[in-house]
Amino acid sequence: MSAIRQRVAVSLLTMSLAGFGAWKASEGYTDSAVIPTVGDVATIGHGSTRYEDGRPVKMGDTITRPRAELLARNLNSQAEQQFAASLPGVKLHQDEYDLYMDFVGQYGIGTWRAGSPRRDLLAGKYAQACHDLLKYRYAAGFDCSTPGNKRCWGVWDRQLKRHAKCMDAQ
Repeated sequence: MSAIRQRVAVSLLTMSLAGFGAWKASEGYTDSAVIPTVGDVATIGHGSTRYEDGRPVKMGDTITRPRAELLARNLNSQAEQQFAASLPGVKLHQDEYDLYMDFVGQYGIGTWRAGSPRRDLLAGKYAQACHDLLKYRYAAGFDCSTPGNKRCWGVWDRQLKRHAKCMDAQ
């Protein structure tokens, strides 16, 4: 028999090791800066678009695996503080926290703050916040959910998986 899960205040949660590992796996690893999809910005390591001091990653930048891990952890720690501050009074399951942090890692805290998933969580509409994730299917104005596209199918596939995990947490 499974234990009853309760949501916990976002301010008391941190990304789990499994969540962080899954995020790194989704982002992959590059030792030199790349543009992951048409119209995106330069990324390095595990999808980092900037350094701890705010400087953007530039094409031609290189990184070692240990430095990429440290950069990802440092940026994730910064994002967790901003994420928690964006959801005052909201409670989440660990799985929900991890998948929304994965979203922040992919789309950025600015997109998170302005987005409908956050608004619905603040309103206590947990299932609707899950459904809102499916709105984020565009890369450089292209609808990545277009069947058979080879331009950015991974963006849509990641959203489908994120949505499914979110619904499972309900």
